Amino acid sequence: MTDMLRGERAVVLDYLRHYRATFERTCQGLDAEQLARRSVPPSSLSLLGLLRHLAAVEYSWCRRVMERRLDRPKLYGKDEHRDADFDGAVADPAVVDEAWTAWRTEVAHAEQWYAGAPSLDVLGTLGDDEVELRDVLVHLVEEYARHCGHADLLRECIDGSTGL
Repeated sequence: MTDMLRGERAVVLDYLRHYRATFERTCQGLDAEQLARRSVPPSSLSLLGLLRHLAAVEYSWCRRVMERRLDRPKLYGKDEHRDADFDGAVADPAVVDEAWTAWRTEVAHAEQWYAGAPSLDVLGTLGDDEVELRDVLVHLVEEYARHCGHADLLRECIDGSTGL
């Protein structure tokens, strides 16, 4: 993270950038089989599943909630199948390429949107409620921090690497 940040926006966005980069680094150098490898049965948790999940999280919070486009379909699956992002994480190079493309596209879109927001007080729509951009960003930091911990454990099971 950058030294001597000032202000709520700069700090939160820097933490989010840090965790995004940490997650990406943790997945580097792995092939489709390794990325799709499941943790412990019956869990469907895998690095590829986390990648797809985080792409869906970025998409949902920015495009659906903050842009107030709840009419947009979810990125993976439907409401009745919550784990579609994990269940569809199969050891296929095309699935891996699509997941990286989706994640990078959604991160770039979100970064641009958040940078252009006039303040952290901007409101998005979450069901029948409104949510401030600051709440969304703090939630994203929490989401990435939690999943970076999962990713660390998954990577360690694959090749013993830690602290990437």
